[in-house]
Amino acid sequence: MAKSNNIPQIQNEKQYEALVDKGYSKEKAARIANTKDAGKKGGKASTYEERTKKELYDQAKEIGIDGRSKMSKKELISALRNN
Repeated sequence: MAKSNNIPQIQNEKQYEALVDKGYSKEKAARIANTKDAGKKGGKASTYEERTKKELYDQAKEIGIDGRSKMSKKELISALRNN
């Protein structure tokens, strides 16, 4: 019987290594390298300041930022940028 490998795989290994070399944490580098459009330019995302507090909260929840329910919009922006 083959063993199940529960170790997450990096989708864009080259980008992952580059991000780690730049000083990103392994977790953040993996999250970025595993995004659907990893390594592609031309994103159309709005800036954090243009988003509502609920949108920022939902993103923080998806990422798993602790203490997000007590954060102000400014604190959510800071936590998202530094995670």
